[in-house]
Amino acid sequence: MKPVEIAKGIYSVGVRDWNIRDFHGYATDQGTTYNAFLIVDEKVALIDTVKNKKQFTQQLIDNIATIIDPKKIDIVISNHTEMDHSGGLPHVMHYIGEDKPLYCSKMGKKNLAKHFSREWNFHAVNNGEELSLGEKTLVFLETRMIHWPDSMFTFAKEDGVLFSSDGFGQHYAGYELFDDEVGDKIMYQAKNYFANILMLYAPRIKKLIKGVVDLGLEIKMICPDHGIIWRKDPAKIINAYNAWCDQTPKRKALVVYDTMWESTEKMAEAIVDGLIEENVITKLMHVRSCHRSDVITEMLDTRAVIMGSPTLNNQMFPSLMDTITYIKGLKPINKIAAAFGSYGWSGEAVKYINKEFEAMKFEIVDPGIRVQYVPTPDDLKNCFQLGAKMGKLVNES
Repeated sequence: MKPVEIAKGIYSVGVRDWNIRDFHGYATDQGTTYNAFLIVDEKVALIDTVKNKKQFTQQLIDNIATIIDPKKIDIVISNHTEMDHSGGLPHVMHYIGEDKPLYCSKMGKKNLAKHFSREWNFHAVNNGEELSLGEKTLVFLETRMIHWPDSMFTFAKEDGVLFSSDGFGQHYAGYELFDDEVGDKIMYQAKNYFANILMLYAPRIKKLIKGVVDLGLEIKMICPDHGIIWRKDPAKIINAYNAWCDQTPKRKALVVYDTMWESTEKMAEAIVDGLIEENVITKLMHVRSCHRSDVITEMLDTRAVIMGSPTLNNQMFPSLMDTITYIKGLKPINKIAAAFGSYGWSGEAVKYINKEFEAMKFEIVDPGIRVQYVPTPDDLKNCFQLGAKMGKLVNES
């Protein structure tokens, strides 16, 4: 990724990771970027680094070198401790001088010191603290739990540029750098990122966004640490975050299942037919064909969640349990739910799915359907009626 001047004296100097396909359990089939930003003023500041991989850290230094001698960097700012952003710090600090001041949040100082076992020249900032670089002024904004306790934003006041760390990002590596270059397709990647990384902290994020907006900052551009830069319409992603934080459901249902000998699959398809009959937006997802991170993305704005599993060894199918465990950790809200499944001789899967629904505080609106062996025409009719019942409830709500 070649350096680009995104505003006067402000440069994007990060790197693309075209090949990453898994980000701690989250599928990244579009790759990602590790964005870093250089501000050249009377003082020179580097905002964030890159993942600790030799080719990435060297590319960061090489990118900076096309603009200014990296040794002339006066200040390094770490908005977030996670290793995809701070991993390059040891290389950068060694290259530019270990005594250069490293600005971070108070929790960031604690985390960075523990993680790297280094006695760098830490400057732990207060919320709202300002730093003059000359003509440009930086404002530090504490944003705990977007999405770690150490997270903060940095705002370049005169230019209206918000460096938002893991807020407003996407795991996307393309040739495009800006929102107006990539178009609306980037919104699915932004939604996918929110659902898998930030949904758990949605109530807090909503308050933090309001707090930043209430400061009256004139935000002209948002520069996250992953994906594209929002320069044409930064309000678009802010408004999307507000909606996603509320998790207001659409007239939509999600049927998630696995199957052993296709009996549960037949039940799933009949349920889908019932939902469609009620004119409900419906998505059918087989968990061994769809990644768990795509399931949670679809679930973000879904009202009805219907899960099905055959019984294996007196339990639900392990692939569905894997998906449920992942979903449970992200704590989606505003869901009605029902379960279904086939079995040979014991049939506990539906019971265990309902227990997971209860743990996730989903509203169970039907005890569920259990079918022994292969579903009969009457069984499939019951499944259709379950889908229709769920569809009616979706429409009513």
